[in-house]
Amino acid sequence: MSKHSHRFTDEYDGFVGFGFNRETDEHTIIYYLQKFSDDALMQTLVKRLSDQDLSDIFDLLTRLLKSHLTEEEYHLLFLKEDR
Repeated sequence: MSKHSHRFTDEYDGFVGFGFNRETDEHTIIYYLQKFSDDALMQTLVKRLSDQDLSDIFDLLTRLLKSHLTEEEYHLLFLKEDR
């Protein structure tokens, strides 16, 4: 069984748009990130990204993880490690 799940986009039937309210913004971010990380899309897109694009994405995600997760949460939720 896979350690990763991306069911939100398959199950969500609400509005996708940003700036309406906090709840919709949160749902939209989840929706976009799950769609963005789709294997087929990434196989196409990653080859077209510049070195700066790659660095920017990596830096943003790393900053968010460091800012909002404890070390234990990082290992459990992001790395999917059994500690």
